[in-house]
Amino acid sequence: MLARLTRRAEFLRVAGSRRKVVTQGAVVQAAARDPADTGSARVGFTATRTVGSAVVRNRARRRLKEAVRAAASSAGPGIDYVVIARAGTLKRPFDALIGDVGTAFATLARGGDRRARPHGAEPRR
Repeated sequence: MLARLTRRAEFLRVAGSRRKVVTQGAVVQAAARDPADTGSARVGFTATRTVGSAVVRNRARRRLKEAVRAAASSAGPGIDYVVIARAGTLKRPFDALIGDVGTAFATLARGGDRRARPHGAEPRR
């Protein structure tokens, strides 16, 4: 099982890394921890008010937690992830949601991300 991110400062550090993968079911952000810290990956979950009411946001977070448990093998060690619910999180078939999260974890663990860049532009570091 993956450890959890619980402090606001941890969420802000991951967001500040500017590495993310956007899928139909979720947005996954990542930040590498200290190279000496090669422990298991840590994950935090969030859903903004644009997703819906508190009941809807909680349901979306529960679905994301289960999808992350199913896709945990794709997460890279020593990396912190923040998984953000989208409006499509609840409507997305669960198998597709697991695939979205697994693909995002694998992409970010390799060091890549999917953001629109001008042709030939170098990724931001």
